[in-house]
Amino acid sequence: MTKQQKITLSASCDIPFNKLMLSQSNVRHVKAGVSIEEPAEDIARRTLLSSITVRPVLDDNGAETGMFSIPAGGRRFRALELLVKQKRMNKTALVPCIVRMDAEVTPRATARVRRLRHPPDDSARAARFSHRSVRSVSCSATLQA
Repeated sequence: MTKQQKITLSASCDIPFNKLMLSQSNVRHVKAGVSIEEPAEDIARRTLLSSITVRPVLDDNGAETGMFSIPAGGRRFRALELLVKQKRMNKTALVPCIVRMDAEVTPRATARVRRLRHPPDDSARAARFSHRSVRSVSCSATLQA
């Protein structure tokens, strides 16, 4: 019997909103007639229910710049952006993020996972976590700068 390799989950941390930027690889664009106000209101009412996946932005030498790009989660980012614009959220508010270093994260890959979820499960999960308080986790020296 062969020994199975243990998996390692991606690091998660809270990143200030002003350190996030939408990646050019994010393929979903807001279509005519589709509003970002509805997800923004939902975030304002229930908070962000799922983390945003990010990648560190690297300079020409491969060093982290302290900024993070969002390859998947553009609608949530735009909804948060609207809340900042409306002055309902600080631009330095901490956003729960999953930090990925590899290229495995694409909008299409996250859509595949989302299709596998069962909607009543999401509602039950949201109800279970709605009473918990939010806490910050420091995850990287780049966030200290």
